[in-house]
Amino acid sequence: MADIRNIVILTGAGISAESGIDTFRDAGGLWERHRVEDVATPEGFVRDPELVLNFYDMRRGALAKVEPNAAHEALARLDRQWPGELLIVTQNVDDLHERAGAKRVLHMHGELKSALCTSCETRSRWDGPMRDRPACPACDAPSLRPDVVWFGEMPYEMDRIYAALREADLFVSIGTSGAVYPAAGFVRDARELGVRTLELNLERSEGSHWFDESRQGLAGELVPQWVEEILL
Repeated sequence: MADIRNIVILTGAGISAESGIDTFRDAGGLWERHRVEDVATPEGFVRDPELVLNFYDMRRGALAKVEPNAAHEALARLDRQWPGELLIVTQNVDDLHERAGAKRVLHMHGELKSALCTSCETRSRWDGPMRDRPACPACDAPSLRPDVVWFGEMPYEMDRIYAALREADLFVSIGTSGAVYPAAGFVRDARELGVRTLELNLERSEGSHWFDESRQGLAGELVPQWVEEILL
């Protein structure tokens, strides 16, 4: 692996599930007994903002009760020690990468601990509830919503992600289903660019056949092993 200098890593729900964070969406299209359309779309927010705000307040509260696991810790170690370019692109809205110590993290689907003002479009760090419609710290309007990318909305910083892929020597996907686009298409983009690809997942994903190598097992075991290999 001496020829590897720049790395892009994609992480999904599987890496945080081992910390006790529910993946929320089940085979029936439900998130915590709610329809996805009701709590994870702009239309759902317009229809019943109280339901949506309460749903994300509960998710934010649950986040305080979990800790980073061995996979998060291993990626934080890689972040500290890797001399080349590194970008950890996460589909997760939790802060476990950061709490483990990782710095080079991009949240393409937003963050639970961030609020977006629909009036002035300012983003603010946010730990408390939103259900009571608190004022935006920037403009005082009671217009805050979760700074989370819902279905039908464009993920954040796609230009930056594709720029990193163009410069990468290795693309690694960890704990992802391979079913949610555009993230599910990153492996094909990487392959077209001649980038080496590796999948670390509990089981083979929908996109496993696109990877040069696919390893199955717990993220808390596979990721530390791989980080040890890459840092040798």
